[in-house]
Amino acid sequence: MKPLNYAILKYFTKVEEACAEDVIEALKGEYGSFKALNRKDVVTALMTAEANGLLEETRFELDKGGELRVYYHAHAEGAETINKYIKD
Repeated sequence: MKPLNYAILKYFTKVEEACAEDVIEALKGEYGSFKALNRKDVVTALMTAEANGLLEETRFELDKGGELRVYYHAHAEGAETINKYIKD
């Protein structure tokens, strides 16, 4: 099993775009017992990946509860870097 942050990054190489809630839903089967698999920590991981040039923000919207959802994707160079260092 990969570290959670690796799994989060790897997920973005397999989807067009996603937000923190999408990541949590996708990874909860394998990582559901991890304390860091929560909205706050996943958002922090996504923002860190963006700051490091691995992900780009694609859009944002408000959900039905008024929470901001920010969507990201791994651009070509980011996906290449992720796949270079994190193997399946």
